[in-house]
Amino acid sequence: MATTARFYDGETAQVHDVSVRTTANELVIFRLADASILTRWPIGELAVLGDIQHEVTPPIVRKGSEARLVVEDPELRRQLASLVPQLAPLAGARPAPVTRIAAFSATFVALVGLFWVAIDYGTEYAAPLLPYSLQVKLGESVFDELTTDKDECHGKAGLRALNDLANRLAKAADYPHEIAVHVMEGGPVNAFTLPGGILVFYSDLIEQAKDGSQVAGVMAHEIGHVVHYHPVKGLARQYGIELLVKLVSGGYSDLLSTLASGGNVLLALRNGRAFERDADATGVALLEKLEIRADGVASFFEQMLAKEPKDAAAIAGIWSSHPPTAERIEATRRPSSGKPPFTDAEWRAVRNVCK
Repeated sequence: MATTARFYDGETAQVHDVSVRTTANELVIFRLADASILTRWPIGELAVLGDIQHEVTPPIVRKGSEARLVVEDPELRRQLASLVPQLAPLAGARPAPVTRIAAFSATFVALVGLFWVAIDYGTEYAAPLLPYSLQVKLGESVFDELTTDKDECHGKAGLRALNDLANRLAKAADYPHEIAVHVMEGGPVNAFTLPGGILVFYSDLIEQAKDGSQVAGVMAHEIGHVVHYHPVKGLARQYGIELLVKLVSGGYSDLLSTLASGGNVLLALRNGRAFERDADATGVALLEKLEIRADGVASFFEQMLAKEPKDAAAIAGIWSSHPPTAERIEATRRPSSGKPPFTDAEWRAVRNVCK
């Protein structure tokens, strides 16, 4: 048997066009140009690096040598495989490229999906297990960053009334840690929750509230986020998706990073809407448990909708981080019965917390 192949001697960069012949004991490699023998390899010392499933042309080697013989002719590879048992890997059928790509894609998607599920649902159980001291440090760090250009209000009586209500609500939910409420001067008309039971209110929200029940409604909603550990879960999911992208792209792919940002946003938005619904329901339930007026949640949403009839959440659809306001009003509507959340003196102090 004689045919062409390529031979690398392992000592120089030169490539030899060769012919190959097998005998009972040897694989003889000839230089094609002048038929001179380049080398004789004992049959018992032959091996194949890799196989046809993973290599386009897996090289034949002599054990202990750096030389390589590459046989590109499929028919010759089959003949060699039939004559020399240890060269059997040369005879496998190479799978079609489409099949290989499909198999790789399916495996890749399955792994990414498994990782995503672990991030999405694993944090539901893992977040509350994060040591509370670390949650507080994380919350304080984020608080410092978010409020660096804001003035904090220090009215003692007003802060005492707000913190007292917040901790009564948290205790009603069996939350085991203390809540800390901060009031920042100015706007927007908003409040938010950070890890470690840190609540931040803006004074514009308090000033625009019609009565204490609306402030209590917003407070109860934020306590709903606290007792469900939403801030920690959100951060864990965000960092989990970033880790997934780095694992996939090696940290260098701009395209994948861009796609990850989109996926990260979509996940955050979906979780945002779920978190908001949970917080609304929990907040109303806590107010009712303490027999405090629970109509402030819906009335606050109604007031917001009256000022801005075009419901931004409804218009944005799936891109909104909150459910449509009209939906939230219907879900939280309650009668105005119950105890006021603040005494008259406390409500005055809350209204003047920044003065």
